[in-house]
Amino acid sequence: MSDPVPTDSDGMAFWTERHICSLASVRPDGTPHLVPVGAVYDPSTGLARIITSGTSTKARRILRAGTLPVAVTQTDRGRWTTLEGVARVNQDPEAVADAERRYAARYGEPRPNPLRVVIEIEVRRVLGTVKVPLPGAAQ
Repeated sequence: MSDPVPTDSDGMAFWTERHICSLASVRPDGTPHLVPVGAVYDPSTGLARIITSGTSTKARRILRAGTLPVAVTQTDRGRWTTLEGVARVNQDPEAVADAERRYAARYGEPRPNPLRVVIEIEVRRVLGTVKVPLPGAAQ
């Protein structure tokens, strides 16, 4: 007998457990770019957040483009969720501090980085065996 499809509350629990995620995007030449990241998701705002250095390749590419379609996914054996959406880089110190607090709650205190930015992904689609709510969905 197979397990039932997890509920939204199960999905949000999955997104508070410590799992390394992968951020996928497409380079200008059409080849995939996939990197490991720590990500947090807040369905009340519809944003997935990733803290990174402003000098990282992923941040520089998004900054050059303004916005960029991306997907962030996490897996744990047969459980997985992918959040698809549009990414932008936010350099506002308050937004970065908020993202650092969220990251710390899930992964532990991040190391200091004066060049830190936050990649904000406006989630538009959710895929996977573990479902999480989209913004504005009943929770």
